Amino acid sequence: MNYEELARLAEAAGFTAWKPLDGATLEVKREVRDMCATNTCGMYEKRWSCPPGCGSLEDCAGRLGQYPGGILVQTYGDIEDGFDFEAMMEIEQEHKAHFQQMYAELRKAGADVFALGAGACIQCRECTYPDQPCRFPDQMVSSMEAYGLVVLEVCKANGLQYYYGADKMAYTSCLLIRE
Repeated sequence: MNYEELARLAEAAGFTAWKPLDGATLEVKREVRDMCATNTCGMYEKRWSCPPGCGSLEDCAGRLGQYPGGILVQTYGDIEDGFDFEAMMEIEQEHKAHFQQMYAELRKAGADVFALGAGACIQCRECTYPDQPCRFPDQMVSSMEAYGLVVLEVCKANGLQYYYGADKMAYTSCLLIRE
């Protein structure tokens, strides 16, 4: 699937920005994984999509290395200030809805796609981790950070703006494609 087709899907899904993603720019970093271990988001050791359930950093790098490229997608919107959590959550929910729509379209089209989203997987209300295998491994979505990626660096390396000002919030995800 070429970039023009991916861009059309991104626009149809409702994203506000997108750029081609060069898989060679995806550099996993131990310090990002170490930040996950501090469990600030409360998902560490709680989901298959999050560390350590998503695999070692070496496993993640190996998986990423199988995909030469794809598309970076973003949803951004207005916030009143850095404490406007309601608006931030609304933008995040919009982003996740756009992301799920595009991911489903790519799978339906038969693309070999690997998705990395913003935040923890939302496929199941309660994850089976660690007692049972994932119910929907082909639909599970890890975050870019769970895979050791610095989102700002990935955006910068691929020409996608990351910061839009103090009155904006942006969520970024990527869809990697293999022919």
